[in-house]
Amino acid sequence: MSHDLARRTLYPDRAEAGRCLVPPLSQYAERADVIVLALPRGGVPVAYEVAIALKVRLDLLVVRKLGMPSHPEYAMGAIAGGGVKILNDDALRAYPVDRALLESVIARETQELRRRERAYRGGRPPLRLKDQTVILVDDGLATGASMMAAIQAVRAQSPARIVVAVPVAPPETLEALWSEVDEVICPLVPDRMVSVGYWYQDFPQTSDEEVMALMDKAGIAASSGGRGGEAEDD
Repeated sequence: MSHDLARRTLYPDRAEAGRCLVPPLSQYAERADVIVLALPRGGVPVAYEVAIALKVRLDLLVVRKLGMPSHPEYAMGAIAGGGVKILNDDALRAYPVDRALLESVIARETQELRRRERAYRGGRPPLRLKDQTVILVDDGLATGASMMAAIQAVRAQSPARIVVAVPVAPPETLEALWSEVDEVICPLVPDRMVSVGYWYQDFPQTSDEEVMALMDKAGIAASSGGRGGEAEDD
């Protein structure tokens, strides 16, 4: 679906964007073999709505974008747990980065990734995704580097199926994802992306506190029978 930037379709906020992902994911509802993995921080409010509506497990997969030093919002790659590292060769050809500077960005983001894993996952055991259907959720994609790193981290655990579900992304990013996963859900596909936040009316930065509060709420819902299929790693 193509959208004129002058008359663009907007999501009110991340929660509503998450609810828009539920109908196309309805086949996965109330299945014990399904787990929704949010990419913090912005993906958590979206994924929370998906998991609660589908009555499936919710957990986190921490991924860090490697921002271009001269353009921090532009990804030159991404990292995920387990030593996963994805580099955007096109970006690095367009904006060459000194090797020492690249390594310093990787080191800094690795430190932040580990901090977030400790903060968000707490004492939860590592994810066990073998033979599971994994739905990866973020609040939107631009280059897709972070999602590619997430996919690689998930694939290393031999899941039965990988689904990517995002509210908005450009067509070229979605095309690249289709060759990496089993299914891609994206209701809004603008020809010109501009930025993820451009497609939201309300797009504040998601805080650590909000991430942890939503994960706590999801855990309470699961323990009270609000979601099907108890997680092995809860």
